[in-house]
This record gives sequence, C-alpha cells and structure tokens, in this order.
Amino acid sequence: MKAVRFDEYGEIEVLRVDDVERPVPGAGQVLVKVAAASVNPGEMSIRTGILHAIWPANFPSGQGSDLAGTVAEVGAGVEGLTTGDEVYGFTDDRGSHAEYVLVEAGNLAIRPPEVPAEQAATLYVAGTTAYAELRAVGVEPGDTIVITAAAGGVGTFAVQLAVRAGATVVGLASERHHQWLRDVGAIPVTYGEGVAERIKAAVGDVDAFVDNFGGYTELALELGVDRDRINTIDRAAAAEHGVKAHGNAEAAEIKVVAELADLIKAGDLRVPIAATYPLAQVQDAFRELEKRHTRGKILLKP
Repeated sequence: MKAVRFDEYGEIEVLRVDDVERPVPGAGQVLVKVAAASVNPGEMSIRTGILHAIWPANFPSGQGSDLAGTVAEVGAGVEGLTTGDEVYGFTDDRGSHAEYVLVEAGNLAIRPPEVPAEQAATLYVAGTTAYAELRAVGVEPGDTIVITAAAGGVGTFAVQLAVRAGATVVGLASERHHQWLRDVGAIPVTYGEGVAERIKAAVGDVDAFVDNFGGYTELALELGVDRDRINTIDRAAAAEHGVKAHGNAEAAEIKVVAELADLIKAGDLRVPIAATYPLAQVQDAFRELEKRHTRGKILLKP
C-alpha cells in the first residue's frame, strides 16, 4: 500500500509517499481502507518539530488522525464491526494519510449513509477541538462569544456549535467568508485595525472568546472577557495571561465524534470542504493549508 512518510523534521518537502507493507490487524484492531482523511495544522507542527516536547515523532513517521473508509479486515475479539462496513473515526498512531490504516476498534463508528465520507473524515481533530473549546469557556444561552478564524477548519465547527448553544456569535474572518457566517447564524466582523471597536459596535459586551488563530488573547482581555472564559491555541499566550488552551485532547472520544456526525445527519451542522487532493499530492495539500485562507477542511483521498 501507499502511505505518507517523513524521515526528519522539516518543511513540506520532507513529505513523501512510500510503498509500505499492508498491516495485519491484531487483537482489538480493524484494518480500514481509507476513503478520505483530513489534513490538520497540528500535523504541520509535528512535522516541523514545533510540538516535539509534547508529541515527538518516531521516524520514519506517518501522518494523520481523522479518517473515513471501509472495514477491510478485523482482528480477534472485535465485535460490532465486520468486513465491508462503512466507518469513520480516528487513529492515535499517525497513520490515516495512507491507503490502509490500522485502527483500534473502539475508535471507530458505523457511518450513517446520510453523512458523506468526506465530512465524516473531518470530525475528530477539528470537530472535537471546537467542542472542547466551547466547553472550556462555558458557552450558554444568551452569551455573546467572539471566535477568531471563524471560517477555518475548527472555526466552522465552533461557530455553528455556539449558535446551536444559544449564543450570539461574532465570527472574525475575511470579507469573502462573511456571507457564509451570516448563513449559519453568526455576525461577521473583519480583522485588522479597529477590530475591538467593530466588535463593540456589533454586539456590545462580550462574555467569552475563542482564539483559533493565535495572537488574539490581548484583544479578548481588552474586550473585558474574564480569563477563565478565554481559550486560545497559543499555549505561550495562555501561560502568560492565565487563560485556557483546551483543544482536541480534552474531547478526543469517539462518542463526541459520533455526536457531531449525528448533527450532520440531522442537517444541523454544515462541513464545508475547501479542497481535496489525491494522496500523491500531499505536499500540495499542505501548501494550501498553510495559506490559512481556506473555508472549512482540506482532505486527502487515497
């Protein structure tokens, strides 16, 4: 089978697609033929070594967590899954950017036919990160919350989940994404000089703040948001200012992923797909991701 690999920390050019042996599932494991796998900024940070202290890479390293596909084989002791089942979920072993991936059976769920594989493959990293962020800041009906990078991979989930929670949602995003934000019930506000004044003019006081871009913790404090209701992806800023930095790790459970899938099935959650790339073009997929201008998710399709 073919799989993405890299042998050292570095920029996009260290990524390659290798021919590797197709794995055999052991006890409690399932071999999944991958239909789609999500591309996430965290993989960029692992590949470049930024997150070495937290998530070191073991070389040669694979990539990818989210996935949707078809059960190809099941290992001993696996119940509730059989060959041919359409599934979605995640691997903890950095292996979903491949034609086949071994997955612990408990990290998979049967994919409802109403949920396209492409959307199911986006839920684990971005979806659970948004879920954890909103839980961290305690979003409740009547709250006003600001969400940065509101049209990005995590932001598109966070905005919709906050709206569903009954909050007034301000989404910071480029002008070209404003109509989409209005369509899902948010109030779009443009970045740049004067952003604090634009937010205050739009909604007045702000109760909670989720920063999916980094660099906006001081804006949240300027707006008068309590520190325990600010969450950021910038761990250094979180430590400096005493705010939260919750993410995927705080909601990394298949039951949360399945809850998000149920929202898609019910028509209550939209998952915009910005672009799809074949596995062989993994470098191009990350070049697109690193522009940080896409709406929604980028996928690899082996």
